[in-house]
Amino acid sequence: MNENSKQTSISELGEFRLIDRITKAVELKNETTVKGVGDDAAILNYEGSQVLVSTDLLTEGIHFNLMYVPLKHLGYKAVVVNLSDIYAMNGIPRQITVSLAISSKFSVEAVDELYSGIHLACEKYGIDLIGGDTTSSLTGLTISVTAIGEINKEDLVLRSGAKPNDLLCVSGDLGGAYMGLQLLERENEVFKVNQNMQPKLDGYDYILERQLKPEARRDIVAAFKKMGIKPTSMIDISDGLSSEVMHLCKHSNTGCSVFEDKIPMDPQTKKMAEELNMNPLVAALNGGEDYELLFTIPLSDHEKIKNDPDFTIIGHMTETAEGVNLITGAGSAIPLQAQGWNMEK
Repeated sequence: MNENSKQTSISELGEFRLIDRITKAVELKNETTVKGVGDDAAILNYEGSQVLVSTDLLTEGIHFNLMYVPLKHLGYKAVVVNLSDIYAMNGIPRQITVSLAISSKFSVEAVDELYSGIHLACEKYGIDLIGGDTTSSLTGLTISVTAIGEINKEDLVLRSGAKPNDLLCVSGDLGGAYMGLQLLERENEVFKVNQNMQPKLDGYDYILERQLKPEARRDIVAAFKKMGIKPTSMIDISDGLSSEVMHLCKHSNTGCSVFEDKIPMDPQTKKMAEELNMNPLVAALNGGEDYELLFTIPLSDHEKIKNDPDFTIIGHMTETAEGVNLITGAGSAIPLQAQGWNMEK
């Protein structure tokens, strides 16, 4: 957004004209969307499929810092993190609703910028924006997105289907989003002290994109179908590998062994961790926001994925009594701890 361009206050436009403005570009793409925005409720028609619904909330100062998060990226990310939940059920997202609580410090043009990211995500993933709500806020910006998807009953994958001896696998690599956040936080602190300093971001494009513009792994769900694989359990990695492994174990009533030296990490993740005197494993286990898929498959499917660069086998499920453990390079078993979210953060 050009800071020198005219900024229009939201009060000047009013709620209804603002809604008209942010929905005028909406074009429906899915047959399941009978009626989108413009009435008291959207109308969806799912014949013979099960409907999946997921909601996420992003709050300024907690989930994002507008000192370094562009509004367009924020809009895109707000959509993608919800779509990831639908893909984690092996489903296909079709529609979203978007609700905003927004303060008077934001102009109409800022809302345009936010929605340009939302529309870009809808376009890329073939999603219909079908409604939402807007209201004022005294404290900044809050975005709530609800994703609606569909799945055939026989394709549904829950967290609860893993069995002992199943292989534990992950798509992509881990820890990049967290290390991207650490880099942005470091440079933001430098900027606060000296606003003439240029941020030192060169060479870290990948981890910055992992944080600012993540992608949902639609391609992995498509690959499962092509390869004839149906995971026994699955979850997306939003809160860090440790938390998600423990969710699978809890819901499936199993234990798990995760091998430290099998956890995939990008060279930029390791390099940034080295700069900050951190163990990159901490970023992979507890950082979160990677939005990769963590899933289990039967041993019989090993041949199907063993040479696929998108997948890494990082461990296997065990009996409950064996616990949930990280197996170090030296062969020691360390109980995994889930960090996750808490009120003290």
